[in-house]
Amino acid sequence: MAATRRTNAQRRRTRRAVGIGVAIAAVTAVGAVAGWFAVDAMLRADASERSAASDPTPIPTGTPTPSATPLSPAQQLLAGSTDPNACAVSFAGDGVDIAPVLETQGQLYAALPIPARDGQVFAGWYVTAEDAAALSIPGRLNGADAVACEARERTVYAAWMTSDANAAAATRVPILMYHQFTTKPEGESGWLRGNYAYVGDWEAHLAYIADQQFYLPTWPEVSAFIDGRLFLPDHSVILTDDDADPTWLELAVPLVEKYGVMTTSFVITINGAGPELTPYVLKRSHTHDMHTAGADGQGRIVNWSHDEIVADLETSAGVLGGTKEVIAYPFGHHDDAAKQAVADAGFEMARTIEPGYVTIGTDKLALPTVRINYGMTVDDLQKAIG
Repeated sequence: MAATRRTNAQRRRTRRAVGIGVAIAAVTAVGAVAGWFAVDAMLRADASERSAASDPTPIPTGTPTPSATPLSPAQQLLAGSTDPNACAVSFAGDGVDIAPVLETQGQLYAALPIPARDGQVFAGWYVTAEDAAALSIPGRLNGADAVACEARERTVYAAWMTSDANAAAATRVPILMYHQFTTKPEGESGWLRGNYAYVGDWEAHLAYIADQQFYLPTWPEVSAFIDGRLFLPDHSVILTDDDADPTWLELAVPLVEKYGVMTTSFVITINGAGPELTPYVLKRSHTHDMHTAGADGQGRIVNWSHDEIVADLETSAGVLGGTKEVIAYPFGHHDDAAKQAVADAGFEMARTIEPGYVTIGTDKLALPTVRINYGMTVDDLQKAIG
């Protein structure tokens, strides 16, 4: 019995030892497996990090951002301007390759070019292509017109014609010459009575010119027309006033503004440039201090030396901001020496008091005129200008 109990006890110890060993082995195996998985996870993470570090930055997917539309030349001009009234004017038409220009809305056009083209005569800028094709006077634009734009831009259209067609038009341009003005229907008395236009007649003249839609050429256009480079319609007229008398400023200029008819005021600049009353009045030189009789009773411009005349005209131009397009001879007096001095002073044209009309080939330094005297009615004006 005792032997049997010892044998059973030994067997139980053996089984416990085996169980403990198995348990230890199992624990060891589990630890090993867990360790392997941990090591494997670490290796995989390290490999993933190395792979991510070596891969290029991924390109995001989705709708691409569109690139900005390039600005047009006109838009580029506007982008560089801080003037809220700026207007970019573009040019279109056959043979036209001209960069846009900036103008100011509400002011008269100041930068419309006169292009040239072989074998052709420029016939003006127009509001629409249809106006250009028809040479429509109401649709023609120039420096007598106020700038108007939509969305700060506009396009003007060129017209052309042949030299033969320009010559065949046989255009004659009258330059009207006014002096002083009066509110008296019966006129003024004295030897200068004829110089004083009744202001009621003046207004009627302006209304007629505006209503009949006469074309009002600028002085650069007159020059180009004389050269045969520019077509002017026969329905053209230029209005001028001599001396810038107080009656011109007080009575005549407000009506110029009312009707929007461009005029030229020939200013004796020793009296100053005068006030800026309306953009429709262009100030040009009537000389500085030569509107006085010289030694022989004729004007100083035919008595003074060449250098004296040039100096006087330079001074006059300076008072008027440097403009040197045209002068009006004092009293209309001029000779070849005076004409040469005018040219040497940098002026291109000069208006006389000789009667006549400007045509192709007219002497630019002896432009004729149509004198307006007291008592001339609209009927008289119509006979003179059509």
